[in-house]
Amino acid sequence: MLQKNEDNERQRSFSRRALLLGGAQSLLLAGLAGRMYYLQVIEADRYKTLAEDNRINLRLLPPPRGRIVDRFGLPLASNRQNFRVVLVREHAGDVEMVLKALSQIIDLDDHDYKRVLREVSRKRGFVPVTVRENLTWDEVSRVEVNGPELPGVTIEMGQIRDYPFADSMAHVLGYVAAVAERDLTGEPLLELPGFRIGKNGIEQKYDLALRGSAGTSQIEVNAYGRVIRELSRDEGKRGDELVLTIDGGLQTFTHQRLMAEQSAAAVVMDVENGDVLAMASVPSFDPNAFNIGLTVKQWNDLLNDQLHPLTNKALAGLYAPGSTFKMVVALAALKSGIRSDHKVFCPGHMTLGRSRFHCWKRHGHGWVDMHDAIKHSCDVYFYDVSRKVGVDNIAAMANHFGLGQEVGIDLFGERAGVVPTRDWKLANVGESWQGGETLITAIGQGFVLTTPLQLATMTARLAGGRQVIPRLSRGVRAGAGPTEAGGVAPPDFPPLDVPLEHLRVVRDGMDAVSNHPRGTAYRARIEEEGLELAGKTGTAQVRRISMAERAAGVTKNEQLPWRRRDHALFVSFAPVHKPRYCCAVVVEHGGGGSAVAAPIARDILLETQRRDPSGRRSLPIIAPAQIAERG
Repeated sequence: MLQKNEDNERQRSFSRRALLLGGAQSLLLAGLAGRMYYLQVIEADRYKTLAEDNRINLRLLPPPRGRIVDRFGLPLASNRQNFRVVLVREHAGDVEMVLKALSQIIDLDDHDYKRVLREVSRKRGFVPVTVRENLTWDEVSRVEVNGPELPGVTIEMGQIRDYPFADSMAHVLGYVAAVAERDLTGEPLLELPGFRIGKNGIEQKYDLALRGSAGTSQIEVNAYGRVIRELSRDEGKRGDELVLTIDGGLQTFTHQRLMAEQSAAAVVMDVENGDVLAMASVPSFDPNAFNIGLTVKQWNDLLNDQLHPLTNKALAGLYAPGSTFKMVVALAALKSGIRSDHKVFCPGHMTLGRSRFHCWKRHGHGWVDMHDAIKHSCDVYFYDVSRKVGVDNIAAMANHFGLGQEVGIDLFGERAGVVPTRDWKLANVGESWQGGETLITAIGQGFVLTTPLQLATMTARLAGGRQVIPRLSRGVRAGAGPTEAGGVAPPDFPPLDVPLEHLRVVRDGMDAVSNHPRGTAYRARIEEEGLELAGKTGTAQVRRISMAERAAGVTKNEQLPWRRRDHALFVSFAPVHKPRYCCAVVVEHGGGGSAVAAPIARDILLETQRRDPSGRRSLPIIAPAQIAERG
């Protein structure tokens, strides 16, 4: 009986345990079933999307960069095919052996070897590594013919920036180069291998408009990331085409005309609308080299060149304006109430206190009025009127004509220069203004510093009577190409706050400089009827001439070392009786303005009038006449 009770108790215990285990298993199965239902039914779309994301990679495609063209549609910066040779490690096998074989076909230096070996060791075996870019057709052909002996080596085609005019357009256009770490903004496009952005000049100023919008490519990959096939492709939007005010032919002519000098700059402008038709600076550089990639030696050579080829001297070169500043002083005198028939006797010098201030003509000009003072560039006359006018009034007039401040051209790197005042000297030098400094300022020396662009702007305002602002961009055209839209209306600049009769006095004086037999630039005149120019010479000293040297005879420029010679300047406009174009030329250490700078300006203005870029039919343009950025 006792044994039977024990068996019944054991049976009941087993049944309870089985029931508990069965319940637990049922609960677990129910939970698994519920989880599977949740994952496979409720979350099905989500996990399908995740699976697709793992299977499909979305890659950015760099858009073609927009072209830059001159006012007549001549391409100044465009894109050309770029062939590059790439290597895939998993197909190549022995990478070093393949590179050695490849070096027998195309040029590979030690830098290329080390770079490729470094990159293939860091990247997955199926990722292509660029061996060399910018292959010629001959090099491409040799690689393709020898393809069976070069496992893992293929040719890819892309695009690279091309500047057909090279150094003659370099300072205006600038260049593109690889994205530096400081340029990264988080935009994925900037992180694409080989992507280039504008680093200088117009390329930098209008980079966003020229850059365009990235395209996309949907790529199917396996679990290891290897590409299986391309599913879809959107090429994106190419960059907009930028139309400049530059006349490509005139720009080339201007640059070539300056090439005879070691260091010089010139600017040609339309007097009416401020279009910069040419802006040249020598020496220059080849922007294509930056696009391809400079070696350390090439970069150091450019940086250490004492003639500063990387500097746009037309925009950022600072020079004492010399006698080209005298027109400003004359206008300040007229505004102060000094009449144009006011006469001054020039014996060749003026004494102020214990100092003697000399005229460039040793024995003087005799009696001169304002017209004759401009024609003969008499220093003593302007010494006299500047004492009556005062430096602050001269500075105010200079600012009115664009000197001593940025003129507002649509280009980075412009420098403001200096037009001194009493307050300026006290703040910057820590000393009070001296009377003799007013005299020196009156002939464009001392603290006065200007750029060739400012001098061109000054001349345009003198000739046209309006507050002209120079511009390089006429607008953009949509990336798809030319349209049939109408042209851009010229800017409506307000008139100068200067009486027309005052401007006439100065213009007549400049006319006499070039077209009167006793004018300082008569030998550099334009003799063709109807194309005559009016101008003003300038010679800016870069050294102090001692009293002993004056007594013995001032040393001629050609007898001095190049860096101690005077700067030569000339500003001009044409035609005389209906001004349309103006030109400013500065030749560093060139000597006399009449002998060196004036003939250059004459040739440039003559070519400008023959071409008449503002009178010819321009290309249709859409978008604003001036844009700073477009994205």
